[in-house]
Amino acid sequence: MSRLAFILVVVGACAFSPAWAEAPLYGEQYRPQLHFSPPQQWMNDPNGLLYYRGTYHLFYQYNPYSTKWGPMHWGHAVSSDLVHWANRPIALFPDQHGAIFSGSAVVDADDTSGFGTKGHPPLVAIFTYDDFLEANLGKTGYQSQGLAYSLDAGRTWVKYAKNPVLRDPQVRNFRDPKVFWYAPRHDWIMTLAAGDHVSFYSSPDLKHWTHESDFGRRYGAHFGVWECPDLIEMPVAGEHIKKAVLLVSINPGGPNGGSATQYFIGTFDGHAFGLDQDLEVKLAHGRNASGNPVRDDAGTALWLDYGTDDYAGSTWSGGRPGDDRVLFVGWMNNWEYANDVPAGRWRGQMTLPRQLRLVRTSAGLRVESAPVSELESLRTRKFVVAAQAAQKPIRLTPPTGVKSGVMELELELDLRDARTMDLTLSNELGEHTTFRIDRGRGRYSIDRSASGAVMFNPAFRRVQTAPLTGNAKRIFVHMFVDRSSLEVFINHGETVFTTLEFPSKPYDTVTLSADQPVRLESGAAYALESIWTGR
Repeated sequence: MSRLAFILVVVGACAFSPAWAEAPLYGEQYRPQLHFSPPQQWMNDPNGLLYYRGTYHLFYQYNPYSTKWGPMHWGHAVSSDLVHWANRPIALFPDQHGAIFSGSAVVDADDTSGFGTKGHPPLVAIFTYDDFLEANLGKTGYQSQGLAYSLDAGRTWVKYAKNPVLRDPQVRNFRDPKVFWYAPRHDWIMTLAAGDHVSFYSSPDLKHWTHESDFGRRYGAHFGVWECPDLIEMPVAGEHIKKAVLLVSINPGGPNGGSATQYFIGTFDGHAFGLDQDLEVKLAHGRNASGNPVRDDAGTALWLDYGTDDYAGSTWSGGRPGDDRVLFVGWMNNWEYANDVPAGRWRGQMTLPRQLRLVRTSAGLRVESAPVSELESLRTRKFVVAAQAAQKPIRLTPPTGVKSGVMELELELDLRDARTMDLTLSNELGEHTTFRIDRGRGRYSIDRSASGAVMFNPAFRRVQTAPLTGNAKRIFVHMFVDRSSLEVFINHGETVFTTLEFPSKPYDTVTLSADQPVRLESGAAYALESIWTGR
């Protein structure tokens, strides 16, 4: 190419470059200000969630070459408070065994692996290799499990020389190991997705694994592949007992289409997971005459989040001394349209970090999911909404709006005789998203069909719904609004919606309306600062 031609190409590229190309880093149109996103390129599942010596580690599926899914690496970010994140160099790269798919990380405190010493224990990452070449040749066992270790608190990683450490040549979709130390047996336990079910393995040293049992072929939603399992021991709130909770992501097959996360409650004895008896009938999925799962089996599952955009989530291994919370984060997207959502130099974000709690309800034990208290540090201005009766639309945000498009809302409501009540987020262009409590139809719903950019994929325009619980008369709504997302926590996380949205201008107004008078018992709206403030 001649020098003149080169100059013309450069000038042309600058003349027609999109607006986001000139925006400061983390300042693009749809860039989340409350949620973690990578500086650029593609991100999906959270991986290797680990707390160690004052630092929360967030690894994640990362393609450094494109804003669409591709050869997976482990990206890396760290935080001291679960809110503000600092980006770190890529932690794990593909090698001769394949790309680096999802997995977990642990502190090997007793150096069972021999990668460090008891005085200087290693961090160990356990991940799935995905060998594209073997898959392209039609081989079944193209996924296997590998190890890497760090002796410098997660800054750099060395892969185990004898990788892979576990494979099954007969199983496709053999992936996403979540590992924890099971003290009663003095063993490591691995929970692994194996097609349409979960397999459990044990190991004394993280290197040699023995199959223990399988779970799931008869229970839950099965209209899709199972992924990213996570087995957690959780106390029942207010009681002196603990239960085992098994999270399993599925794609497709979610309650509102595409990707979602179901869960199971039971016991684990170091060998096998047993479902609680009161859930066995509810979660036994139907099959047709051919033995294949029926298409409507989403109704037989317990769902962690009814929104379409919380997937492949996992919990942190370890935590601050005295902090026994179960901390969770998910990927905020859906495989039905993940590669199509509007993006600039980046594509992909995480949900807000959440605390999971196991509570006893009238329907039995259930998992609640609520935002972590650390997020309160982002509040910069509070607008108190006076207690009042309301029916015609009332504004819940300041008269000037929240121009940043980043806000938090807390409302305590008494619906009285109202059958429908709407909370509507909007901007000056008339773009809007509506959260509805619909007692007449026995459901909550979110409608983002007029929220801005919605035409990139038909699935994005569907209304999302969740069943009401109880009489749904007194309801507490906790809502977080970001530049490209909405998260709604109902009754302290009893029901959750996580949903992406892409308004042309940030939402700055929230209004409440109902078909009959309702009572707003208390309310507050908060302006929030960006987690990237001071970058």
